[in-house]
Amino acid sequence: MRDLLFYQDVMIKEFTANVLNTGLDGNRPYVVLSNTAFYPTGGGQPHDTGFINDIRVIDVEKVDNEIRHYTEIQYDFKGDVRGVLNWERRFDHMQQHCGQHILTAAFVELFDIATVSFHLGSELVTIDLNAENVTDEQLALAEKRANEIILENRPVETKWVNRDELSHYNLRKDVTVDEDIRLVIIPDYDYNGCGGTHPTSTGQVNLIKIMGTEKMKKNTRLSFVCGKRVLDQLAMRKRVLSDVAHQLSVPEEKASDALRKVLVSAKATEKSLGDAQETLLHYEAKELLENSDDGIVTALFENRSVQTLQKLGRAITLLNDNAIVLLVSDNGNKIQFIAARGTNGDYNMKNISDEILPLINGKGGGNASFVQGGGEKLISAQELLQHMAKQVIK
Repeated sequence: MRDLLFYQDVMIKEFTANVLNTGLDGNRPYVVLSNTAFYPTGGGQPHDTGFINDIRVIDVEKVDNEIRHYTEIQYDFKGDVRGVLNWERRFDHMQQHCGQHILTAAFVELFDIATVSFHLGSELVTIDLNAENVTDEQLALAEKRANEIILENRPVETKWVNRDELSHYNLRKDVTVDEDIRLVIIPDYDYNGCGGTHPTSTGQVNLIKIMGTEKMKKNTRLSFVCGKRVLDQLAMRKRVLSDVAHQLSVPEEKASDALRKVLVSAKATEKSLGDAQETLLHYEAKELLENSDDGIVTALFENRSVQTLQKLGRAITLLNDNAIVLLVSDNGNKIQFIAARGTNGDYNMKNISDEILPLINGKGGGNASFVQGGGEKLISAQELLQHMAKQVIK
């Protein structure tokens, strides 16, 4: 492993090598080279991409003792070939991975909080910290310390050692291999066993910015970005903030206060609208009850939610303890209904739902006094209401 090009010279972008083997892994064509600068997926770091000759490399994996370069199409590689890395992707991974080492070491140094897992995503990087709670002050201090290490532009060294030599280094955590142990070292700061690729100095990480945290069982998941990703995140947030400020017709620095006022006003408006709708439903319930036949209220609607039907049904049964209410709404490609009775009634409304749900391939629920449901528009809303009414008449 130590002789691989991505370990010999982490900054190599192009190389030549001899083809050792080609094959198919299922329906995925691959090529094995005498040496490679393409990093295979491993240790939390994604694989490299690029080209071998003019054929795109879309995945790289270590399978048994060979590194397979999976290509976009099957190709008969022979002799010497030229490999070219997607350097923007590789260098981004190097920045994020090294930034993870630096930030993880800051939490250990300042608060003795260990990292238990690491994931390098396409937009954000996450580490899971062995702590149920991490304060805003701790986040700020760890971020500050990490950026100090970056600004000092310390060298990032690598060294191959055996297990007997590990005692000479103050490792952040135990290594899990017994042979070909590779250490990534930031002198006087972090010593860690790692098989990933890293820049040659901390300054190349450029910058670390913590983006947020969330609880993960007994750990805290922290998301962050490094290098160019910081600029990408800043640009995205700038666009969003500018758009919000423009829509609120305020300067960006006042957007937060203006948005808060809009939300307060919207909640008040929503409450007033809700109150008005409740009042209208009450009057609608009275009108339906007045026009009912022997206390049996039936009504058809279009595009009314089952929640509105439920409120209307309950309003009617509160006005008349003896009422039976059958409401159906035609909602495009589906039908919804409710069936209810007042407290003085003894008819089991489940009889209605049991009878009509098969007619619409529907689902529903409820109890003896109130049921609701919905299904496919296999019959018209009018026909469904007629079936419900027949059950009550029976």
